[in-house]
Amino acid sequence: MRLSSSLIGELPLSLLLLCLAAPSLAAPRVEHARVDGLHVPLRRRAAPERTAEWLQREKLKLETKYGSPAARKRSSGYNMLVNQDTDSSYYGSIAVGTPATAYDVILDTGSADLWLAASGCSSGCSSSIATFDGTSSSTFSNLSSSFSITYGSGVVNGYLVTDVVQMAGFEVSDQTFGACPPMSSGLVDAPVSGLLGLAWQGLSSTGAKPFWQQLYESGVLDTAEMGFFLTRYLNVSRASSLEQGGVFTLGATNTTLYTGSIAFQSLTQSDLYWTIALDSVVVGGGTVSMGSGSTNAVIDTGTTLIGGPSTEVANIYAQISGSQALSGSYNGYYSFPCSTSVNVSMTFGGRAWSIAPADFNLGQLDSSTCIGAFFVFSSSSTPLSRRASSSSSIAWIVGDTFLKNVYSVFRASPAAVGFAQLSDAALAMNGDTAASVPTPTIGAVSASVTGSSSSTRSNGATRSAASALLLAAAAGLTASALL
Repeated sequence: MRLSSSLIGELPLSLLLLCLAAPSLAAPRVEHARVDGLHVPLRRRAAPERTAEWLQREKLKLETKYGSPAARKRSSGYNMLVNQDTDSSYYGSIAVGTPATAYDVILDTGSADLWLAASGCSSGCSSSIATFDGTSSSTFSNLSSSFSITYGSGVVNGYLVTDVVQMAGFEVSDQTFGACPPMSSGLVDAPVSGLLGLAWQGLSSTGAKPFWQQLYESGVLDTAEMGFFLTRYLNVSRASSLEQGGVFTLGATNTTLYTGSIAFQSLTQSDLYWTIALDSVVVGGGTVSMGSGSTNAVIDTGTTLIGGPSTEVANIYAQISGSQALSGSYNGYYSFPCSTSVNVSMTFGGRAWSIAPADFNLGQLDSSTCIGAFFVFSSSSTPLSRRASSSSSIAWIVGDTFLKNVYSVFRASPAAVGFAQLSDAALAMNGDTAASVPTPTIGAVSASVTGSSSSTRSNGATRSAASALLLAAAAGLTASALL
């Protein structure tokens, strides 16, 4: 702005000073840097509006609304896990509804459905857990369709709904899931309110597309991967019922938690379980080879132990002096001398991955004998949800007994499961009773997609062959973690 000398002479001094200062009062130009691989924890301190996080979120909303799918911002995030009942199960948290409410849920790569205990839960629900109340959410919709899922540890019944679901900085609107007024007693233990299935849609009993798959197919993930690190407290006598459980990363891997490269193995099935081929099991230097039809192994974070065919499991314990098959309520399990430190490894794709002796030993049966973590599992007695046309049988269910010893990665494209050696930073988290236990909180959203429609299954759908594990489990050994 330019002022003539005659006009300057006629202006009051205060107005003259304001005109001269105008350029310096103009709004500054703000440059927004692109942030790739953003990790947004669910546990966070409330931030004031107009922060950098708020600005990034506003920018993302416009890009998502007006940009093409190829131009959408990709992202990643993580969820801090809780170790429940000394390695029996691991859970994280999600947020559901508008306004959002946080819930603790088991993270289960061996199933594909999401369900929550609903308000007014008449059975199987602890009074201390958070229950889903659709009437409190402005984005809730009742699909008026009932469902039932049978697990080895019980049954969940209820009705299908849609609502906004958030996790690890991601949001899916119109996500289909089950609301369960009744469920079998002991299916989940407080403070857990439900289960988040992380397998493929083809395994879903309700037909709904899983939360993670909605994100993957919408192209908002940095990489088509989910990574798990699970802690160990099984051998810590002073461990509490809830301890820090590790880290779940969605849309990336956490390079601070592993060393070296990730060894991937392609899936042996498509659109069902995370299934890879098991080459062999090595026990104390003796190799147990897999028989014909005994190689397919489901990698299942929702299962505590390791189940396998009777012949191979018997051959494993044959390598342990003094071991013997148990009967009665312990049928399918084996005992071994507590004085024996058992060294076991499982070989996938030619690479052996060791299981710590502490993970192999489930605890004492009596003063001198202990129970092993490998037990006999048969899939023939349990129908497999939505896999009638599949010709590949499930021989092994590989749960947390193994997964605590590796960094595990579940990759959608090309479809594979990978393992890597744990870093010193990860190993240092094991048994740390001074560490704080994560609590369910609601974090910021870095990427949002709209859920796709899905067909529903008929009532009485059965969950998966992995559920048969609990049918063979001894009472109290797995603390209802074999889902």
